[in-house]
Order: sequence, then C-alpha cells, then structure tokens
Amino acid sequence: MSNLKQLLFYTFFTATTIVLLSSCGSDYAPKPRGYYRIELPAKGYKHYSGACHYEFDIPTYAEVVPDSSRDTRPCWTNVVYKGLNGRIHISYYDIKSPEMFGNLIEDSRRLAFKHTVKAEGIDESRISNPKEKVYGLYYAIDGNTASSVQFFLTDSNKHFLRGALYFYTEPRQDSIQPVLNFVKEDIDVMLKTFKWK
Repeated sequence: MSNLKQLLFYTFFTATTIVLLSSCGSDYAPKPRGYYRIELPAKGYKHYSGACHYEFDIPTYAEVVPDSSRDTRPCWTNVVYKGLNGRIHISYYDIKSPEMFGNLIEDSRRLAFKHTVKAEGIDESRISNPKEKVYGLYYAIDGNTASSVQFFLTDSNKHFLRGALYFYTEPRQDSIQPVLNFVKEDIDVMLKTFKWK
C-alpha cells in the first residue's frame, strides 16, 4: 500500500511539474498599462471674433468661454475642448509702456521655462506675420509637464496675447500624446489665422 501511495505521489508530482514547466516556456510577457481609446472628432474650423482686440479660427468642437479664475482680467478667455478634457488659456493685455511690454515678454519666457524641472526639452520657434503685424514666440515643451504648448503674440506696440495649453489630467506624455498632436494642429491654425482688430 505504501508503494501505491508513493507511485501516485510521484505521478501527481511529475504531471504537475510538466504542466508548470510547459506553461513557462511560452512567449508570455506582462501587458503594458493600457489607456482608454480616445475618439478624436473630425477636423473643422469656425471663425471667432469676440468683443476683444483679437480674432482667429477655432475648431468646431471647441468653444471660447470667458475666464472665470480669481485673478481674471478683461479679454481673458479659454478655448475649451470639452470632449478632449483640455483648454487653451488666453490672457490679453493692452500695452501701456515699453517697460510693460518688456515685462510681459519676460513673464511669458519665465512661465514657459518654469516647466524646466519636469521638461525633457523646450523648443522655441518664432512667429512672424508682418502682413497682420503678428509676432511672437511658440514654446513646445516635451515631457510630463502641466502645459505642453505656450506662446505669445504681439504687434510690438499696443497688443499682447499669451496662450497656454492645459489638460485636466495627470501629465503623462505617453497617454496624452495623440490628443496633444491633435490640438497642436488646431493651435497652428489659430496662429496662422490670428488678426488684431
């Protein structure tokens, strides 16, 4: 009887070992973390011309709403992407003096480079449209930062506008990259169609 028990034990042990070892031999790898599939809307644009000194084209799936933050000023707005959980915050200033103009440019640079701690890189591009008297800088900020795109526009005389793109989510570049690329195209259209009034 003890030989029978030993035989059953060894048979069970051998069968279990074979099953375990054969299952480990496949090309198994843990699945990477997944993200929700994002349905991007069809591209389309409409003209925005509010009561302020600027106008531009915005996507048909976005809307311009007045800024409601605590320190808001007249002509501060947000281009809100409800379906994409993001916004482009726009702040506008009337330039009162050359000192104010210099301070606004320096503030824009400082706010863009404030992300240096988490940024992998910041690319700076010039914006120049002499026909419409629109000049400025565009900052593309790579990495897990709160804002991936910032820019400012000016006529170098009376008007100054600053824009910053934000998403209402944890800044993870790999998860927001498709939406970021999508919205960057909209910002390019906005900048190309931008005019002072």
